Amino acid sequence: MTTMKAVVFQEPGAPEVLSIGEVARPQIGPGEVLIAVKAAGVNRPDIAQRNGRYPVPADASPILGLEVAGTIVELGDAVTGFVLGDRVMSLVHGGGYAEFCKADHRHLIRIPDELSDIEAAGLPEVAMTVEFNMVMRARLAAGETALIHGGSSGIGAHAIARARSLGARAITTSRGAAKSAFCQQIGAEPAIDSSAGDWQKAVLDATGGRGVDVILDMVGGAYTNSNLASMAADGRYALISLQGGQEATVNLEPVLRKRLTLVGSTLRPLSPEMKAKIVAHVRTDVMPLVAQGQMRPHVHQVFDLAEVQDAHRMMERGDHFGKIVLKVADNG
Repeated sequence: MTTMKAVVFQEPGAPEVLSIGEVARPQIGPGEVLIAVKAAGVNRPDIAQRNGRYPVPADASPILGLEVAGTIVELGDAVTGFVLGDRVMSLVHGGGYAEFCKADHRHLIRIPDELSDIEAAGLPEVAMTVEFNMVMRARLAAGETALIHGGSSGIGAHAIARARSLGARAITTSRGAAKSAFCQQIGAEPAIDSSAGDWQKAVLDATGGRGVDVILDMVGGAYTNSNLASMAADGRYALISLQGGQEATVNLEPVLRKRLTLVGSTLRPLSPEMKAKIVAHVRTDVMPLVAQGQMRPHVHQVFDLAEVQDAHRMMERGDHFGKIVLKVADNG
């Protein structure tokens, strides 16, 4: 078999540019495995790439899709710790919306028996994003409070559960009563409806005026000043996306007075070695909690691969709670 089905598009545009085509099956190199994809997660970078606003790295697959779950069907030289037939999930360097996808074996995570392929496909990107930014870099610890913007998103839902697993409190913002109710149901206290009033005041009221220790922010833009004003002394601010805009006029005084730390990152440009370090943390610190049922991906809706246009429309509307997943194989 030299070809496979995959989602393709010839030029940037609306979801209608996406279709199912026949493309070359990936060829693996040393340290890589080939995964027969059962399911793939849908993420906002996929939307940006489809729109022509997310340049694809030269060494990456041009096919959409940054996380997959499936079964190993080929092993490259120097692969250790995995064998043919293993059920795995992985962050991948593009290529997820396809029947087969290659992955660095250092980035593989075994799928626990308790987790379906559909659930597993929605875990690598959120788990690695939260672990790297909220835990490894912002150092959220027991007894602290985290403010999680976009709490009803896939990343937000995972961050709520991860904060609670650390013994920390999770406060969230999201737009609309339904999303706030979802966040409260999965453990946020409080879950603030940012469309209903002044969320900064609500955060300060909830913390007795002290502010939060860590912020996980996927909004940026106009939220920046309110974030800084909502932080406690020695707080850490982790910026992971710019859905609210790239620019802001910022009052830096709180940074000095409260000794604040600002960090930021996106996963895709990280080196394979750094991604491997993050995966090691997820394997050790997150996956046992997943296997025990203490943490689970929240899958909002599953679409067949041929329904990829509808999946992208839902992502763009932003009315989903948790993850959107593409089912690639019938047994996914």
